[in-house]
Amino acid sequence: MSGVRDVAELVGAAAAEEPDRLALVETGGRRRTWAELEDEVARTATGLGREGVVGGQRVLVAVGNRIEFVTTYLGVLRAQAVAVPVNPLSTVDELGRMLEDSGARVAVADAGTAGAVRAAAQALAAPPRVVVVGEASYDELLDVEPRPVPPLQDPEKLAALLYTSGTSGRPRAAMLTHRALLANVDQVAQVEPPMVAREDVVLGVLPLFHVYGLNAVLGAVLRHRAVLVLVERFDPHRTPDVVAAERCTVLPVAPPVFAYWADEPELAERLRSVRVVLSGSAPLSAQACEQFTARTGIPVHQGYGLTEAAPVVTSTLCSAHPRPGSVGAALPGVGLRLVDEGGRAPEGDDVGEIQVRGANLFSGYWPDGDGGPDAEGWWSTGDVGFLDEDGDLFLVDRLKELVIVSGFNVYPTEVEDVVAEVPGVEDVGVIGVEDPQTGEAVVAYMRAQASADPAALVMAVREHCAARLARFKQPSRVEVVDELPRTVTGKVQKGRLRTIERRRALGLLE
Repeated sequence: MSGVRDVAELVGAAAAEEPDRLALVETGGRRRTWAELEDEVARTATGLGREGVVGGQRVLVAVGNRIEFVTTYLGVLRAQAVAVPVNPLSTVDELGRMLEDSGARVAVADAGTAGAVRAAAQALAAPPRVVVVGEASYDELLDVEPRPVPPLQDPEKLAALLYTSGTSGRPRAAMLTHRALLANVDQVAQVEPPMVAREDVVLGVLPLFHVYGLNAVLGAVLRHRAVLVLVERFDPHRTPDVVAAERCTVLPVAPPVFAYWADEPELAERLRSVRVVLSGSAPLSAQACEQFTARTGIPVHQGYGLTEAAPVVTSTLCSAHPRPGSVGAALPGVGLRLVDEGGRAPEGDDVGEIQVRGANLFSGYWPDGDGGPDAEGWWSTGDVGFLDEDGDLFLVDRLKELVIVSGFNVYPTEVEDVVAEVPGVEDVGVIGVEDPQTGEAVVAYMRAQASADPAALVMAVREHCAARLARFKQPSRVEVVDELPRTVTGKVQKGRLRTIERRRALGLLE
């Protein structure tokens, strides 16, 4: 990738050298060669310029896993603007907060998100222009003669804002530069045996708005000129048939997939084209990994990553002697160390907070770069782990109260604020609990006002959360309690709530 400064340049190079080679496939039958992909990216970039978007301005992208997500994202980067990919299932309130926070000038939606995006935009004092795939607004955006864009001069220029819970308790946007995105793509490309190679057909079922799908999957496909099979959403029963029909060889997935496929019939036969499964975005149990490989014969390689690291930090493909439960060793070019509470290396086999350093790291949180790497380039992840004698990382806990549901970050404070809005709720504490399908699930403990009917209040909380929060953030269970345990300073003792959950899981509580 010598000389490449912009992810979108990878498309132009592929189109120039191998124009007729297949690049993208949709399950609905649409396909794009590299030449066709380059044409749409160039038109998008030119159309955004005609809309008045200039370098550095933000473009929100609320589009599912389809060709138009890829062309819009890359077109924004080609225009040297800043892409803001967001969850297509976000509520109007969530979209409104992200539109306002990012200051997006244009929002691109599809048929499934158009209503919510328009409602969110209309509520703002300075609403962005909304462009909808399948409507005249999108056709007009692309109805231009592509014009060349001057090459990106500074790879430190901001490329994307990705909303994550960060380490502060509120969803904030991680600032990822062109340098960070390309650095991680290059770091992953140095791993042997390769995660993705030129001859691979890669399953694109991971959401492209998520950093794992955006850079670890799409970025790798662009880097190696592999084929990406776009799947709108994971279906436990239909996705294996897509794999078989398109002869997918690489399956990047999230850990909940293994539970969904535990009883899926004829799985080995339907996945016979697959050479490797890559699991990331949340921990995968050694047992689930071993059971899947025993049943299918397909190796599973795990990794550890974060939005702020663009995202891959470790992989078991980098391990000299992979051990069950490990998330592997650091990628080439990625520094990894543990520190204790005093910032020193832990003694002996003690655990420590994981710190990361590398060219793939973000530049801090939007808009001022707060919370980024320190003066020496190290960034504290908020995760706790230990390293074995070979340098393989084992995750133990999280310092921050982040809950990871199907690989998506949920910060309890955000859910607590929404629950507290419901009349009759006196107090609330939200935690994450183990879930066999989603890895973790959100559980809300609340104290009701004396005049409130508990059953009716639980129903009201569920309805309010459904309206205000994306589905993966909504409490899977709401528990009404007489009191919430608190510290002497008034903070909810969530460790005690987790103890209650552990006792319930062991059958010690009803």
